[in-house]
Amino acid sequence: MCGISGIHHFKSSEPISLDVLRRMILSLKHRGPDEFGLYRDARTGFASARLSIIDLSGGQQPMSNEDGSLWIVFNGEIFNYIELRPGLEAKGHIFATNSDTEVILHLYEEYGPNCLTHLNGQFAIAIWDSKNQTLFLARDRLGIRPLFYMLNETRLVFASEIKAFLALPDWQPQFDSNALEQVFTYWSPLSSKSVFQGVEQIQPGHYLVCKEGQISTAQYWSLDFTETPLSDSQNVPAQEDKLLEEFSALLIDATRIRLRADVPVGAYLSGGLDSSTIAAVIRDYTNTHLDSFSIAFSTPQYNESEFQLRMADHLGTYHQVVNCTPEDIGLVFPEVIWHTEMPILRTAPAPMFLLSRLVNQNNYKVVLTGEGADEFLGGYDIFKEMKIRRFVARQPDSKLRPQLFKELYPDIPRLGNSGSFLTAFFSKDLSNTGSPFYSHLLRWSNTARTLRFFAEEKAGPNGDYPLHLPKRFSAWSHLAQAQYLEITTFLSPYLLSSQGDRPGMANSVEGRFPFLDVRLVEFCNRLPASLKLRVLNEKYLLRRFASQLLPKEIWTRKKRPYRAPIQASFFGPNPEKYTLDLLSAGEINAAGIFNPLAIGKLVAKARGDTKLSEIEEMALVGIISTQLVNKMFVRREHMLNEHTTAPFRVVDHALIG
Repeated sequence: MCGISGIHHFKSSEPISLDVLRRMILSLKHRGPDEFGLYRDARTGFASARLSIIDLSGGQQPMSNEDGSLWIVFNGEIFNYIELRPGLEAKGHIFATNSDTEVILHLYEEYGPNCLTHLNGQFAIAIWDSKNQTLFLARDRLGIRPLFYMLNETRLVFASEIKAFLALPDWQPQFDSNALEQVFTYWSPLSSKSVFQGVEQIQPGHYLVCKEGQISTAQYWSLDFTETPLSDSQNVPAQEDKLLEEFSALLIDATRIRLRADVPVGAYLSGGLDSSTIAAVIRDYTNTHLDSFSIAFSTPQYNESEFQLRMADHLGTYHQVVNCTPEDIGLVFPEVIWHTEMPILRTAPAPMFLLSRLVNQNNYKVVLTGEGADEFLGGYDIFKEMKIRRFVARQPDSKLRPQLFKELYPDIPRLGNSGSFLTAFFSKDLSNTGSPFYSHLLRWSNTARTLRFFAEEKAGPNGDYPLHLPKRFSAWSHLAQAQYLEITTFLSPYLLSSQGDRPGMANSVEGRFPFLDVRLVEFCNRLPASLKLRVLNEKYLLRRFASQLLPKEIWTRKKRPYRAPIQASFFGPNPEKYTLDLLSAGEINAAGIFNPLAIGKLVAKARGDTKLSEIEEMALVGIISTQLVNKMFVRREHMLNEHTTAPFRVVDHALIG
C-alpha cells in the first residue's frame, strides 16, 4: 500500500519542481511511511510513499520496465499477481522484483488499458509511457482506493489524497457548493466530484488517458445485476446447494489470496456476521496466525463487545480492544476530518480511526474486514424498507401491513415506539413505486432536511437526482436496483473512503475486503434476489455458509448497523474548545456557509438536556466537519508535516533530456 502523487506537463517548457513533488508526497507519508521515491523527466514527475507489504526489499517505487520507457506508481494490492506472472513470463517479459507492482507494469506493456480487466485487487495506478508521451490513470472497480486529479491549460496533477495539492504554490482550495449540497443529501459528492472546485476523482471502474494535453476517460467495468434464475424443471433445493457450494469456494479463495503479504495480517471483529465469517474462514481454511481487533463503546446502545468476545473465544484469537467513549470521539474528530478531506454526517469514522491506531501500535499493517457483504448480499435495512413499502403500497389502506415497519431500524430509538408514527414516516412517497430511485427516496429526502441550516436556502433534490443509471437498470429486480443505488451513492464514495481507506491509512493500516473480490461480486450480482433477501431475512446464502463455522447466536443475529455517539461526543460535560469555537457566531459568519441563527438554536438545544433528533445529529456532525474542512483546507490552517527519516530515492531524467 502506498500514497502516490504526480505532475504531468502538457509541454516540456517548464521544469517540474523536485521540491514540490517531495512536499506533495511527504503530505501523504501516513499512507506509506517506510520509504519514498521520486521520478522526474522533462514532462512528468511521479512520487511514492511506500507501506511495505509485498516484496519488502524489491518493491520500491517509482518502478520502471526493462528499458525504462514505462514508469509506474501504484497504491493498492493485486491479489492475483502470482497467477498473472507466469503468463507474462511466457510472453517474454523479464521481472526484476517479486512485487505485484511490476506485474501491473508488464500487463500494461502487453495489453495497454485492457490490462485492468486482468486485475483482481484494490488499486489506484499511474503509468507514464515516455516513448508515446502518454499518462494513464486508473482506479479499481469499486473505488476502494482513492485517486484525485486537477487540470488546467498546461498540466494535470494527481494524488491519492487532496491534501497533497496544498503543496502546489498556485492552488487555493474553494468549496464546490453543489458538491457540498450533495454531501448533505447523499452523504458524499456524486460521480467524479469532490467538495473542492476543480478537484475531480477517477470514478470507480474507470481510467483516464492524457496525451498531448488531450484528456479522455473510459469505463472498463460496471455493475450488472442481471440474474440467473433458478430452473423450474430442476430440484430447487439442489440448485441452492450448488450455488452455496460455489459461493463458499469463492469466499474462501477470496479470503485466502488476501492473506498474501510479507508482514503479519490481522482481522477486524465487530461481532456481527460478516467479519466473524471472514475470521472463521482464516482459522478453518488457512494456516495463517490470526490476531483480531475490535471497538468497545462505553455507550451501551452502540456496544457489541459481548459478541466480539464470544467470537474471539470461539476462534481462539489473541484479541485486542480499543475502548471508545464519546469524549474520545470528540477529541480525535478534527484529525479524522483532516484525513476524510470532506464533511461527514456521522461520527462513525472516528472509532475506526482509533481502531486502526490500535492495529498500528501492535505492529500490524494489514487487516481483513467484512465490508461489502451487506451491499452485495442484501443486508441493510434500506433493502427491507424498500420491500415493505412496496408491499404496503399495493394495499395502502391496510391496517396490518404497516405493522411490518416495526422490523426496521431498531438502532434508531424514535422509530421503534409508535405504530402511527412509523406509518406516517414511511408513507412519504409511498405510491411513487415507478420511480427508479424508489428505494432511496425516503433516505435522501430526510437527509436533505439538514440543508435548512445553510446560509442560502437549499431546495434539496425535488425529484431531480444527478445519478447515471445503466440502460439495463429497469430490467433488474427491485432489490438489485436498490443495491445499485446503495453501492454507487454510499459504499464507494462514503463507506470505503471516510470509514475505510482514510481512517485506516491515517495510521498506515491497509484494509482488505474478501466480499469485494470481483469474482464474488459478479457471482452475487447474478444470484436470484431470494437467495440474498428471503422474505425479510437478509444475507440468506451467507447465513447458510456461516452456520457451518460460527456459534448460532452469531450467525442468526440480525444486522446491527455500525453507529457511534454524536451529541455526547461534542456536548458532553466538558466540550472540546474547537467545537464551541467553530460553532460560534463569529466563526459561522466568517465561513459564510451556514445560517448563524439556525446554528445558535441547534447548539443551545445540543447543550441542554434535550436529545437531538436523528436529522439534528446528522446536521451537527455535518456542520462541525464542514467548518473543520474550511479551516484546514480553505483557510489553510493545518500545517503539512514534511519531515521524515525514511530513505528517499530519486531518479532524475530531467537533465538528461
